[in-house]
Amino acid sequence: MNIKPYTLNLLKTITLTLLTTTLYAQTKPSRTHIGLIYPLSSNGTHAPSDSNTFSLNLIAGVSAAEDGFTLAGVTNVIHHTSKGVQLAGFSNHTGQKAEGVRVAGFMNLSGESKGTSVAGFLNKAADMKGAQVAGFMNLANTADGLQIAGFMNKAKNTSSQIAGFMNIAKKVKGVQVAAFLNIADSSDYPIGFINLIKNGEKSLAVTVDDNLTTLLSFRSGGRILYGILGIGYNLKNKKEIYAAEAGLGAHVYTSQAFRLNLELAGLTLQNFKAGEYFKSSIRILPAFKLTPHLEIFGGPTFNYVNTNTEEGRKLTEKFISKWESKSVTRLQGIYAGYTAGVQYIF
Repeated sequence: MNIKPYTLNLLKTITLTLLTTTLYAQTKPSRTHIGLIYPLSSNGTHAPSDSNTFSLNLIAGVSAAEDGFTLAGVTNVIHHTSKGVQLAGFSNHTGQKAEGVRVAGFMNLSGESKGTSVAGFLNKAADMKGAQVAGFMNLANTADGLQIAGFMNKAKNTSSQIAGFMNIAKKVKGVQVAAFLNIADSSDYPIGFINLIKNGEKSLAVTVDDNLTTLLSFRSGGRILYGILGIGYNLKNKKEIYAAEAGLGAHVYTSQAFRLNLELAGLTLQNFKAGEYFKSSIRILPAFKLTPHLEIFGGPTFNYVNTNTEEGRKLTEKFISKWESKSVTRLQGIYAGYTAGVQYIF
């Protein structure tokens, strides 16, 4: 088919005009947008195709893009991109890329998120660069930055996570901090009582200390840090006999058959009636592998004791330093002891 040059040029001009018209219809030049709720606003029914530098809506605002300051009493709905600051009493919704700061009373939703998202309940983004702070949960496929949530963070790949209850991720570059549980394929620095790390380590240990407190402990974590949870029994006491411990440990040196661990742990003895016994310990624990799955360890501990029970006062005879309050029969003291044990690694 032979098309003459002037015909070809005409087709190009028509095509370019149509494309320009379509783009203009989707996102009009920036403007100020003030209203109540769509379409009761200065942009009217054309609001979904307008791009604004300033938007103020008493209830809800709708726009194609925002490039400045956006405030809505309830919700902001931005179909394409947002830059600057978006504030909403309930939620911010950005269809594509959100840059800058987003603050919502309940949730922030976006495609790609860059900057800071703060929500009373939920932040959700396909990819996040910056920080997500939520009262309950943060969700992202890739999170290159910091996630902080009152309950849970979830991401495929992330830099760092801090949660009031649990964190879930594939690969974590920095730290995972959770009050209870961390889950990841790869995380060298999880800080939680239970850390289920695929390429990390889990073990069950039986330990005994200088006060004859015998514990069954679960240790779990990554290549460097691990958490400790244990329950047991004190063989010296007659009343305060039930024991529980929780703590954090670190593999500070590792070789094929030997490693050195440091642990910080808290222990309590209870009879579930009146009285209390608390002990905080720093442990230096050399460990030797007998088999790939069996390890023995033991070493010195430095302990702080706080108790108001008669049995608790008698557990330790020699203190480096101690303080007694006769009016409430309370003893506080610092002493040196030991811990030894054997553990099965799986």
